[in-house]
Amino acid sequence: MRASLKGRLFVLLLVSTGFIWLSATAWIYASTRAEVEEVLDARLMEAARMVSSLVGSRQIDLAAAAELGTSDLPAFTQAGQSYERQLSCQIWSLSGSLLGRSDGAPQQRLSDHGSGFAERQIDGETWRVFAVRSPETGVEVLVGDSLEVRARLVRDMVTGLLLPMILIAPALALIIWFAVQRGMRPLDELAGTLAGRSADELHPLPAEGSVTEIRPMVAALNGLFDRVGRARRSERQFLAYAAHELRTPLAGLKTQAEIATRSPDAAVRDVALTQITTAVDRTSRLVQQLLASAEAECVDVDGAPTPVGLRDMLADLLTDQAARLTAKGGRLDLDASLSDIQISANPSLLALALRNLVENAVNHSPEGGTVRIARRGEAILVEDEGPGLPEDELARATERFFRGRNRVSVGSGLGLSIVAQCAERLGGTLSLANRDEGGLRATLGVPGLAA
Repeated sequence: MRASLKGRLFVLLLVSTGFIWLSATAWIYASTRAEVEEVLDARLMEAARMVSSLVGSRQIDLAAAAELGTSDLPAFTQAGQSYERQLSCQIWSLSGSLLGRSDGAPQQRLSDHGSGFAERQIDGETWRVFAVRSPETGVEVLVGDSLEVRARLVRDMVTGLLLPMILIAPALALIIWFAVQRGMRPLDELAGTLAGRSADELHPLPAEGSVTEIRPMVAALNGLFDRVGRARRSERQFLAYAAHELRTPLAGLKTQAEIATRSPDAAVRDVALTQITTAVDRTSRLVQQLLASAEAECVDVDGAPTPVGLRDMLADLLTDQAARLTAKGGRLDLDASLSDIQISANPSLLALALRNLVENAVNHSPEGGTVRIARRGEAILVEDEGPGLPEDELARATERFFRGRNRVSVGSGLGLSIVAQCAERLGGTLSLANRDEGGLRATLGVPGLAA
């Protein structure tokens, strides 16, 4: 189960804070250790040179060197520890005999490397030593301290810095959680507002007073509400028109069926049956158009476009339309420019658009008229020789169920709206214009049209 956004933010901030904390601790430890090492090395050097100077000035009696203490060594106090008490001093003759040592200093020689710094392990303990050789006095002074002592000093210092931070960690976690809760409050309020809405409440959310980060979400939700509202209004309008268009032929069917059933006159019955056939054809055509409109909305356009041979597609689609036009004494003219044309597009949407576009042209063609299909640049032209459209109706011709003054009996008012719908989903355009010679010119722009 996925964690909540609050929980994820809390963990993220807590982990980030912990990482920064640990990084700071590591930096403090490294820098403190380096500084302590530098300071203690300086104190070792200072102490060794001081003892060598005391020996040279006869302030330390070599005869009593066995009783040498450290009270005169420079003091270095850290974290409550007296550093001078951790120093060990040896005085050796240049001939190699131990003349004296401080309390706690080992019997073994601390260093054999001559003057300067050196490290040596004695009885499993590592020592840091500074040596001063004095040919004038004939002695070598060795002053050293244990590296374990140094490590303890660093640990004590870092512990003194980190212990308060560890103690306040729970309080820090509570502060982070409170900050996350307060910061997420606008989202909680927005969620509460949305949860309290009914399915019919699609009015926009108020953007005033919302925090800056929430405003893009509010704007996106308002845009969604607007699109859903327009889609629902369109659906209701579509259903109302469809019910109206279906009701008319169905009522006619019922009437003509009653006439055919009750009339004793054979001629009357034949007329009634003819009317029934016409009504059935009209109803069937309307249902097909309704299904085509639904198909235009449901076709998946997320896949890669498929190369389609335009002339072959038209030949398969328009056989029945060519037959209808021939029955009216007309003809279907496929321009030679359509040869060898490939279109990279969704084949289902393209076929649906072309079929309805040509069907509309055939429906409005007069007796003996010609329907021409040609190419112009990246568009397909479909022209007829019908009455065209009044100029004031051109802009509304692609509305669902719109039937203008020049309507035909076989039309449903859905053909051009389906074409416009398919063109939009193909990423193309549909434009309509009256021809100077008479008739309508429909231009279907399709991206991916190539010779």
